[in-house]
Amino acid sequence: MNIPGNLLDAGWFWAAWLLWLPLFVRAVWRAPWLRFRESAHFNLWLGLIVALMLLWSMKAGVQPGLSLHFIGAMVLTLCFGPQLAFIGLSLVAAAVTLNSGDGWLAYGLNTLLGAGVGVGLSQLLYRLLSTVLPRHFFVYIFVNGFFATALMVVGVGFVASLLLVVAGPYSWDYIFAEYFPYFILLAFAEAWLSGMVMTLFVVYRPGWVATFDDAQYLANK
Repeated sequence: MNIPGNLLDAGWFWAAWLLWLPLFVRAVWRAPWLRFRESAHFNLWLGLIVALMLLWSMKAGVQPGLSLHFIGAMVLTLCFGPQLAFIGLSLVAAAVTLNSGDGWLAYGLNTLLGAGVGVGLSQLLYRLLSTVLPRHFFVYIFVNGFFATALMVVGVGFVASLLLVVAGPYSWDYIFAEYFPYFILLAFAEAWLSGMVMTLFVVYRPGWVATFDDAQYLANK
């Protein structure tokens, strides 16, 4: 999800900016900033942002716009909620854009794919799975931390692939033969990493995870 500014018509990029900006303002307005009264939470948020900057920079791809990288949306969403996750990933995308020197025209679109779709799917899957499944420690780890992460990555990949087809730079056959299948491989890798990180957090620092409640999950262990 690193679409360069010269790959699509400018209208796509400006439309993405007009969609991303109010979402970012809304996230800043509604974010639970009081959570950062504890310096450990703020340091964790910043630490995850820095780590994701490195992971987003380590991307693989062979054609313009057809690159893949870890997203990290599920970990941020589970730890801090959707607003702070969206803000954090927007900062990650800004740092990667600044470092790559590709220009800011495509920033809104790339951020919507990684942060908007990623966080949106992460929150949707978390709420849905938490509603239909029992609140059990291992359900939280393996379903939210692993399985839902894989679904989120595949979902982001599908939206990005569909955009590249609809916008015109690549054909449907090419995208879904040479690009989208690799998101399935990426999904397993990120699911493993996300599941490992969330396991460490809920075991050793459960207070760092906003969506994890000892009284609910450990009581049903």
